[in-house]
Amino acid sequence: MNVATRFGKNLTHHRKRAGLSQEQLARRASLHRTQISLLERGRRVPRIDTLAKLAGALAVFPAELLDGIEWAPASSGRFWIAGDDADSGPAQAGRGSPTRSA
Repeated sequence: MNVATRFGKNLTHHRKRAGLSQEQLARRASLHRTQISLLERGRRVPRIDTLAKLAGALAVFPAELLDGIEWAPASSGRFWIAGDDADSGPAQAGRGSPTRSA
């Protein structure tokens, strides 16, 4: 799973939990419905202002829309997606340092 896909899943979850359609969320966030659709399908990643608009429209903290997406500032310099079986990511219990296998 990549960053855009994970963000899309989080956005869809919070939109449905709020009982909103894509159109309703778009209106609340001053965005176009197609942008909501592209974000939810993992075709786009949001700009910081879009993230703030979506979080405000959904009455959640921006971090909730980023749940499971973590940056591991290691030699690889890449994002870790929580739950990815292909990689070992940060310790989830304490949100600690990334684990590395030799």
